[in-house]
Order: sequence, then C-alpha cells, then structure tokens
Amino acid sequence: MKSISPQIIRQVFVLLLILLMGGLIFKEMAPYLSGVLGAVTIYVLLRGWMKKLVLKKGWNPNVAAGLLMLLSFIGILLPVSGIVLMLGNKIGNAVQNSEEVIRALKEQLGEWETRLGYDLTSQIDTTAISSWISTQLQSFAGGTFNMFIAIGLMYFMLFYMLTNRKELKESLFDYIPIGDKNLKEIGDEANDKVRANAIGIPLVALAQGIVALIGFLIFGVDDPFFWFVITTIGSMIPFIGTLVGIVPVFILSLSAGDTFQAWGVLLYGFIVVGATDNIFRMYALKKLDNVHPLITFIGVVVGVPLFGFIGLIFGPLLISLFLIIIRIYRKEYGKTHEEKL
Repeated sequence: MKSISPQIIRQVFVLLLILLMGGLIFKEMAPYLSGVLGAVTIYVLLRGWMKKLVLKKGWNPNVAAGLLMLLSFIGILLPVSGIVLMLGNKIGNAVQNSEEVIRALKEQLGEWETRLGYDLTSQIDTTAISSWISTQLQSFAGGTFNMFIAIGLMYFMLFYMLTNRKELKESLFDYIPIGDKNLKEIGDEANDKVRANAIGIPLVALAQGIVALIGFLIFGVDDPFFWFVITTIGSMIPFIGTLVGIVPVFILSLSAGDTFQAWGVLLYGFIVVGATDNIFRMYALKKLDNVHPLITFIGVVVGVPLFGFIGLIFGPLLISLFLIIIRIYRKEYGKTHEEKL
C-alpha cells in the first residue's frame, strides 16, 4: 500500500486553509461585492484617461485620480442615484398603476368571457397581485439604497487602483495561480465585457426609453416620464424588453376607451422602439463586445436580488467574468476535445 506523499498532504492542508480563510473573508465582504465590482468597472472605464493625464500631461497621480473620481461621481453615480430616488418616490404610483392595469385587464377579459363563455376573471386576485408588486418594488429600491454603504469602499479601492496601476498588475501576476499569458487574456476579455455591460447595455436601454418617451408624449399618455423609466429598465432585460412599459399603457388606454391612443402606442412600441433596439444593438454593442441575451437574462435574475437596481448591470458582468474564468481554467488545466482524441 502506497503512502501519501508529505508534500501532497501539505498542499491539501494549505489549500483547505486558503478555502476556509477565503470563505470567511468572502462571507463578510459579500454585502459589499457591488462596491468591488463598481471599482473594477469604473477603473476599466477611467484607466485610459488616467494614463493620458499622468504620462502625457504630466499630472500628479493623486490629483489626476481625484479629478477622475469626481467626474465619475457626477457622470455615473448622480444619474443612477437620481433614478433610484425617483423609483423610490414612484413606488406608490407604480402600485396604483399596477392596480389600474390589472383592473383594466380584467375588464378586457370580461368582454372575452362573454364571447367565449368561459370564466377567467374570477381567477385573478387584484389585491394579491398588487401587494406582490408593491413588495417586489420596495425590495428592488431598498436593495439599491443598501448599495450606498459600498460606495465608500468602491472609491477607496478605485483610488489605489488608479494611483498604483503598476503595483496592482504585478500583484495579480504574483498571486493568481494562472499562467501570465492566460492571465493577460482574462484581463483583455474582462475589459471588453466591462465596457459592453457598463456602457453598451445602458446606452441601448436609454435610447429605447427616449424613443418610447417621444411616443408617449405624441399620443398624450398620462405620466409619460414614469413609463419612460419603466421602459428603460425593462429594455435591459432580454426577452421582456420594452413590453414592460408598452403593454400596460396599451391596456390602460384601451380600458379608458381611447382606442386610437392604445393601438398607436402599441404599434409605435413594436415598430419604432423595436427598430431602435435592432439599430443600436447592431452598431453600439458590436463595436464594444456583444453579450449573449441569455447571459444578460441570467445576470439580471442573479444580479437584482444581490445588488438591487444596479444589478441590471453588475449581474451580467458577474456572469460574464465567471464564464471567462471557467474557460481559462479549462485552457490552463484541462484537456481539449482534440487532445483527448
């Protein structure tokens, strides 16, 4: 019977120790994971500007980092905070609108029941559905407000990532047990994914939201800016998209007897807003890095419960980085299909 090599025992012991300590650290850091992802995302977006200011313009690294962090706060965090605050203030409005949509839907179903002779509306509990929507919206906004705790950590990390770029790069190559070539590949792919998720997806969603807002204003929809926000958020979710904002407006208008407005908004949504989605995805995301809709969808499902509103961006980013690491692991340690044959 062969005995286990002492070297293997030591390796297993060290690995278990690393896993134990890493697990404890991750458990305590989990609530602030959005801050870590935020720092990585903003660092990727600002890294090129940092190099220009320091290497070409001769700026002091601390001053350059401070200026870029201030600009990121004004250009990124303030708009996001504004959307979050508006969502928080609109929760009551959203619940009221949801009740109206469900009531209108029941009225439309009532007309179909008369024609079909089948009872549908008795199965719809308006109060229960509205209560569920209210709970989900409060959780959605509440999770977002909790994220502000991580902002301090995010900017603390971001400052040292910007001012100590060389040391950070050397540390990654020293501590991560992956070959330099594959580690560089991870960095390049992560850079592309960050840009696609942090710039491409929100830009396409915002473009669709603005085009939808124009339609809401043209057809005289009540509270158009509220439906603009709902449509923009829905546009970030694959397979659902702008229907989140267009269909409820259609049902409300139809139930109010404004047939022209109802069908006008619906056709405008499918034709004009839908065309905007195709055009922007073709030109914007292709130039950055196209993210598969399924990855985005799974990322949203995972990200929103973890990070709140900002999970619409960080969720797909997290899934993309996870898949990159798996692929690099297979390339580093696994055998390809051809090698097995």
